[in-house]
Amino acid sequence: MTDRKAQLAGNLAKVEERITAACVAAGRKREEVTLIVVTKTYPADDVRTLSELGVRHVAENRDQDAAPKAAACSDLALSWHFVGQLQTNKVRSVVGYADVVQSVDRARLVTALSKEAVRQERELGCLIQVALDAEETGRGERGGVGTGGIEELAGLVAEAPGLRLDGLMTVAPLSGEYAGREQAAFERLMDLSTDLRSAHPAANMVSAGMSADLEQAVAAGATHVRVGTAVLGVRPRLG
Repeated sequence: MTDRKAQLAGNLAKVEERITAACVAAGRKREEVTLIVVTKTYPADDVRTLSELGVRHVAENRDQDAAPKAAACSDLALSWHFVGQLQTNKVRSVVGYADVVQSVDRARLVTALSKEAVRQERELGCLIQVALDAEETGRGERGGVGTGGIEELAGLVAEAPGLRLDGLMTVAPLSGEYAGREQAAFERLMDLSTDLRSAHPAANMVSAGMSADLEQAVAAGATHVRVGTAVLGVRPRLG
């Protein structure tokens, strides 16, 4: 085993222990929570190693990094999640490799994703990104739609050819009433998920929590946690 593989294996084991302990504390089964490893800024070799170690879900937030990496790893049995703010001029590329786009936050993006998914004959999973730092009908500092915009946007996704409404995603906000209150933010997302599922029962995915706050996300009921640093280490600075 290479030094890097041993390092990743050790880090994965620690994250697994954290998720398991959080599930026990919350009275949940471990299989209720899916780990997504955020591999942004790290090379395709690390993605390949993670696959060898049993990782099945990876996430990226920049198409210029993700597209060549996904191509280099196209032989692997991985689900690719796009989690960054997505501009419409990148949609054609992203639909080529992503299985799920977790950052759907405006009608124009829904239209573009649908058109491209149909053209490429793919079904693309979509999560509505919820901005808990935004006004009810506004947008968040890091993307996302205010809570008042969820219903309309979800309806557009559900009706769009080539798209599948999978659920909701959020990032713990840095400002507003939920700043520094990660678990409260994630519990709010779960309430919004309950509302969403009353109209769209299959949209039961809730993506919340990262390296620093995965325990709070699990406690709140998240189905997916997005962990980067705790698995891969501190990322090099992007130029």
